[in-house]
Amino acid sequence: MKIKYIGDLELFVRLTELKSLTAAANSLDISAAVASVSLKRLEAELGVLLFVRTTRHIRLTKDGERFLAYCRPVLSSLQEAEQEMASSHSVSGVLQISMPSDLGRHVLMRWMDEFQDRYPSVSVRLQLTDRIADIVRQPVDLALRYGVPPDSSMVAIPLAQSNRRVLCASPTYVKQHGQLENPSELTDRNCLVYMRGEDLHDRWRFTRGTEEIDVRVKGNRVADDSDAVRRWAIDGHGICYRSYLDVSADIAEGRLVTLCKNWDGEAAPLYLLSPARKQISATSRVLREYLQSKFNNMSASL
Repeated sequence: MKIKYIGDLELFVRLTELKSLTAAANSLDISAAVASVSLKRLEAELGVLLFVRTTRHIRLTKDGERFLAYCRPVLSSLQEAEQEMASSHSVSGVLQISMPSDLGRHVLMRWMDEFQDRYPSVSVRLQLTDRIADIVRQPVDLALRYGVPPDSSMVAIPLAQSNRRVLCASPTYVKQHGQLENPSELTDRNCLVYMRGEDLHDRWRFTRGTEEIDVRVKGNRVADDSDAVRRWAIDGHGICYRSYLDVSADIAEGRLVTLCKNWDGEAAPLYLLSPARKQISATSRVLREYLQSKFNNMSASL
């Protein structure tokens, strides 16, 4: 048995829904005679009777009910494939995306390469910056940012809500200075501090159950570039306090190790922001769905 025509399957499913050969034919823009031939051909190919037909009623046979259970998923998969193929050709144009510098360099740029391989008609303009982009006034299609967005006029989609900051240092630093078990010990360590604008991020907060610790840290190196802080930590110059997403590859590959593992760092949920416009481009929407799927796959390690 080999079914030759997809149209026969479409007619079969439509007939189960409309319970009328004429109505099913009209919905597919074919004549009732063509629909009748299609149904007879399908029954002949299957070697079973799919419907019991009278002058007034039509109903599925037991064989018809069993075949319907297989037929719907097949047609649904074909429809998804058609939409995906059409989408791959219609997704095009320039996307302007703002993202945190570390996350962009060490995670998202690799994903954007994959995205452009899939959709070669898309061009991207990346803003790798830790400054908050004004996506309402600036020509930014999408922005990825840590923390709850303050502007309610934007669409904010959570990508990694479980993400937190972690204490990190190089294996060399830990070997020379020892492990760290309690955040209060940070006052005796060289801490690598990040600065955004005039805001010095030198208060590091931690929780363990109901316990809370707020430590004012200090060190001999401060930078307004988060990647510089990360590189100092990798080179063994001190301890950094970074978003797990930013240093996940370094931890996995052994360039950095985590400290105070029994304590939770500050929450750093990641959001995808877009202007609250009714008409978001198809390309932006496809990228948004792509990034959501990528972060969903990462969520197990957060």
